[in-house]
Amino acid sequence: MITLSKPLLIVSILRNNGINETLDIGTSYSSQLELIDLRNNQIDAFTQRANYGVQRIMLADNPICTENENTQYCSISQPSTPSYSTPPENCLPAAQCSSPNQLSSPTCKCAYPYQGTLFFRAPSFSNLGLSSNYEALQEYLMKAFQLHKVPVDSVSLRNPSKDLDSYLLIHLEVFPSSGDHFNRTGVVQIGFMLSNQTFKPPNSFGPFFFIGDNYQYFDGAGSGSSSKSKSLGIIIGATVGGIVLVVLLLLAGLYALRQKKRAESATLKNNPFASWDKEKHSGGVPQLTGARSYSFEEIKKYTNNFAEVNVVGSGGYGKVYRGSLPDGHLIAVKRAQQGSMQGALEFKTEIELLSRVHHKNVVTLLGFCFEQGENMLVYEYIPNGTLKDSLSGKSGIRLDWMRRLKIALGAAKGIQYLHDLANPPIIHRDIKSTNILLDDNLTAKVADFGLSKNVGEQDRTHVTTQVKGTMGYLDPEYYMTNQLTEKSDVYSFGVLLLELVTAKPPIDKGKYIVREVKQTMDKTKVLYNLQEILDSNLDSSMPAKSLETFVDVTLRCVEEAGANRPSMADVVKEIERVMVMAGLNPNAESASTSENYGGGGKEYPYGKEDLFAYSGAYAPPHLEPK
Repeated sequence: MITLSKPLLIVSILRNNGINETLDIGTSYSSQLELIDLRNNQIDAFTQRANYGVQRIMLADNPICTENENTQYCSISQPSTPSYSTPPENCLPAAQCSSPNQLSSPTCKCAYPYQGTLFFRAPSFSNLGLSSNYEALQEYLMKAFQLHKVPVDSVSLRNPSKDLDSYLLIHLEVFPSSGDHFNRTGVVQIGFMLSNQTFKPPNSFGPFFFIGDNYQYFDGAGSGSSSKSKSLGIIIGATVGGIVLVVLLLLAGLYALRQKKRAESATLKNNPFASWDKEKHSGGVPQLTGARSYSFEEIKKYTNNFAEVNVVGSGGYGKVYRGSLPDGHLIAVKRAQQGSMQGALEFKTEIELLSRVHHKNVVTLLGFCFEQGENMLVYEYIPNGTLKDSLSGKSGIRLDWMRRLKIALGAAKGIQYLHDLANPPIIHRDIKSTNILLDDNLTAKVADFGLSKNVGEQDRTHVTTQVKGTMGYLDPEYYMTNQLTEKSDVYSFGVLLLELVTAKPPIDKGKYIVREVKQTMDKTKVLYNLQEILDSNLDSSMPAKSLETFVDVTLRCVEEAGANRPSMADVVKEIERVMVMAGLNPNAESASTSENYGGGGKEYPYGKEDLFAYSGAYAPPHLEPK
């Protein structure tokens, strides 16, 4: 006789095991026992007791079902997906609410809920019928609404299901705490909290995004005869208002003619760069293409008054805040702090460069703010943070060999675009893992152009300039001669490639990664004898030849003499060749990466200490510390 009486058991799957005894669940099983699957065994009897409380017992393809095909446990159909947080049975039915669009809330109120769908990309549970998961999610939602003082009475979760991408979809209904409908502020608060990832679900649900439905009930629309009287009042008010408006427009037109010159003067004065200091080595007024000028009040509103909960990164430059535009698009606002190491010239340089570069592997600048003593840049929001965070394990994203090759190719294409296709060409001057950001599909995007230099046709060979960059990534030839070339970016990128395969910082405990690799490698051995240096998270099944060729390309990039280094165009071709060796199509778009997420959202997706950190001029005594 087989007995299932474990007190903590939730799911028991024992199919195809040749079990040939009598099934007896026992009396001390867990109250959370959801499923017993014993299909395709030799069970010929079932000791049934009253009130099992088990949602599903499956005994198909057992002798007990052959002898009695009508047994309820012999069906192989799955139970229907449940709904949660529905109103109690004694609540007023929705059909009896004052409007057909009203629903009964879990607290028995008829109201117009704000509705939408929660998409969970990587839930860690497979049984959609486990009610405790949804009860926990409902509790987290209510606590979040209460914490942020959102006027919510209750929430209802309905119809959990999975789509073709294995995303978990849950329909959400949010009911107002007062009256029968939300005002516009309430809906904006709900949408902001769910769309900008302020809400953190239980870990078992993983990362998510939210798509809200259009809310049409701000004024209680659909509430019967009262709406008709309101409509009549609106018509009368609109008529009177129209007459008044015509009179006001006539007066305004006369006034505008008199104030034309004053208005033009005020517009010039409010130009964010009208007071740009030309005498302090900041150059002329910035030449911008497409970047929008945001007011301080706009940025303050989009970031919820620069709320600390919206900080997604920080460094010597200042802080980076997550924000949300009125159309729902997420943004990252880079705000300089007083006394920041980055000066006006770097701020101007980054705006000028990013406003005219457009490539899928370069971060997009949406606009800037230069008023009230503030220097702020507004970027597209890149949700998966920096490459360094993923290599160090902070982001929770697993980077296998294939994904690392795709990231390397994307970053290389972004730098090649700057060198060969931007007009005029651009030398980034600060290529490093904290300046490579990863989007939802782990597409690499080159960021932070504060140190970048334009290269005119007369300067294609080199630009003589003060040495700036980050220790460990700095081109030794540039450091020794003060002559900056595109090959300086190639050297920094080579160090980045070594970091990509070793997951080690360029300088770690006094050891320089370039020197360590050169001294350890042995081309006569498998993987060039670099197993001890390689990242332990790399899959052992990767083709050895692809990694060896990758290391060859990397070492060509970090040649001491710039003339011996390949161009970024050649580096792109070499990485594409490595990808073919590894069985990848270099021209294919990145696949969905939802399976990589192992838990809740990241508190600091850009890296708390590193994002946009300014890397000023360095004068180290040794470029390659031992």
